Amino acid sequence: MSWQETVEVINVRDTATAVKLMEQVGVDARGLEIMAPKALSYCLKLKGVPARAAGILKQEILARGGEAAMAAGVAGWSVEQTDVLLFATRRQLELLVDKLPQQYFGLARLAATIKATLATWEGEGRREIKCPRGGPLTLGQRTLIMGIVNVTPDSFSDGGRFFDPGAAVEHAHRLVTEGADIIDVGGESTRPGHEPVPAEEEWRRLEPVLKRLVAEIRVPISVDTYKGATAEKALDAGVDIINDIWGCRADAGIATVCGRYQAPLIVMHNQEGTNYQDLMFDILTSLQESIRLATEGGVPPEQIIIDPGIGFGKDLRQNLEVMGRLRELKVLGKPILLGTSRKSMIGRTLDLPVDQRLEGTAATVALGIAQGVDIIRVHDVQAMVRVARMTDAIIRQF
Repeated sequence: MSWQETVEVINVRDTATAVKLMEQVGVDARGLEIMAPKALSYCLKLKGVPARAAGILKQEILARGGEAAMAAGVAGWSVEQTDVLLFATRRQLELLVDKLPQQYFGLARLAATIKATLATWEGEGRREIKCPRGGPLTLGQRTLIMGIVNVTPDSFSDGGRFFDPGAAVEHAHRLVTEGADIIDVGGESTRPGHEPVPAEEEWRRLEPVLKRLVAEIRVPISVDTYKGATAEKALDAGVDIINDIWGCRADAGIATVCGRYQAPLIVMHNQEGTNYQDLMFDILTSLQESIRLATEGGVPPEQIIIDPGIGFGKDLRQNLEVMGRLRELKVLGKPILLGTSRKSMIGRTLDLPVDQRLEGTAATVALGIAQGVDIIRVHDVQAMVRVARMTDAIIRQF
């Protein structure tokens, strides 16, 4: 076979992949330094850019070999602002960032934002979540598994099978044996159409289970609650993590409580209804606000975990779109938790009842890990541990 007959197209996911490929063909250290930024291509989306700034931005990126897509009206000055898509290599963006501080109309601030965003996007590697009792949790080495224990009479997934405290504790032990790295205990169902539970009743359900789990299991324990009063009692009882499905928006006091205990806090995207102007941009903006609320409450930035909220405030099409764009959450620079286990997105897609959604859940878990998810929240721990380990072996190559 002559050399012209075979052309391979390679997906270069990150700088490490680019460097590894170049090392394999014998590139020297200086060549790696020069060429690595040219191997990565980006599409950056900017919202509401003033037309005058957009015009300059297009000229500058074109001069460096990139491209900028924007509303047609910018050229004829018929629009006042536009969204902009920048298509460029890492090196072209570096050159753009060096040039923009010399321009007007807020482009100097944009340069700083682009620089910080790229640093966050590319900032991977191992990191730790501190847990006072069962930690720390090491992220980036392998995917962590969060096992679900519902202490509710009306859970969508298990029909209240573990409402009895003894059954709940036994189930938690079983999940740890199957490989769970975290146990997440909830005292209020969050299924669509659920009835809110007062904090007193929520704690009445949780207290006997948590007291035993704190004493008996070795892995970190998380409590699924959006109420500050419940979070405080849980942390006082020795729980490690708070998992808030409303991202500090239902009760801002939950951030203060977690801040006082320096506890890890999971903030999930959620909203009433399914109306969005720009689905992923709106989700990112909402999660940024949740991160801000958590930080202002005293939660250390390195103790905040984000969750895109699959099945919450999204219809089927929107859930599927978010699943295909999970990697975009990396721009927030936080560990990502994904909870898709047995959810209606799977049931409606495959037309299957709750107890037949194992394979669908496995598909979402593998896809999530491939896009950079750090923690998966699941009911079927043993099966999903196997899915995660296989996917990790391919993606993380640990």
